[in-house]
Amino acid sequence: QVQFVESGGGLVQPGGSLRLSCAPSTSAFSFYKMGWYRRTPLKSRELVVTITNGGSTNYADFARGRFTISRNNNNNTVYLQMNNLQPDDTGVYLCYAQKVDVAERYWGQGTQVTVSS
Repeated sequence: QVQFVESGGGLVQPGGSLRLSCAPSTSAFSFYKMGWYRRTPLKSRELVVTITNGGSTNYADFARGRFTISRNNNNNTVYLQMNNLQPDDTGVYLCYAQKVDVAERYWGQGTQVTVSS
């Protein structure tokens, strides 16, 4: 079972920025695909972005150009830099980890992001 240490959520005004971090408890981090989904008032769950163990990324249309995912295999952490946040970005951001060639995903508890003036 993989557990997560997540941080970085909070309340921000429209146009502001937040940086989420997610660190799964695995010594094989470099073999994991990582990513975030989010739950919003309008959608039960939608993909935000993923990053493979090789560093390839896949962004949802709403995230492209505003959000940037990165990973540090030295400290087993993935980051999500979110800029120009808007009220529609409000929701719970869920980090996940999926080992290469394994179907099972592990999920973090989620981080609340609230964008409001």
